[in-house]
Amino acid sequence: MDKAFYLAPSLALAAAIWVLSQRYSIFLILRLPGTLCHELAHFLVGLVTLARPASLSIVPRRAARGWTLGEVKLANARWYNAAPTALAPLALVLLPCWVAVLRTPPGWHFTPLDAGLAFLLAPQFLACWPSAADWKLAVRSWPLLLIAGAALYAWMRYPELQALHWPAV
Repeated sequence: MDKAFYLAPSLALAAAIWVLSQRYSIFLILRLPGTLCHELAHFLVGLVTLARPASLSIVPRRAARGWTLGEVKLANARWYNAAPTALAPLALVLLPCWVAVLRTPPGWHFTPLDAGLAFLLAPQFLACWPSAADWKLAVRSWPLLLIAGAALYAWMRYPELQALHWPAV
């Protein structure tokens, strides 16, 4: 409960930033820490999955409907690496949770540092959801869904698989 209470100001601030940045483009500046983390998540997972990130930009620019806050171009997006790379920002929600765990020992109270952290954590809540372009790229990995579905079906259908002793890696 302490962690949720700790994150409440960040969530409220995230909502305020989202509303204000929809109306006034100057408030897009407050989203920059989240945009940087969002694009770095794409970039780093792209490196690990061999999607070969070619460029990274966090310069906001006008788009057909609103703003594009950042972009990572991939030179080798394939069916096996598109979803992990495109959906990597979902892991950003762990960052505020981790900070909340670290900052809420027994007997904690808000400090000026926590107010500053709220301003850095709020954009992470906005940045953790993949964009429409990210979801479109993730669809390329539909064969992974078939493989995972077949594996789950085999695991559930054949209980003897659950009893196997898998070698330690």
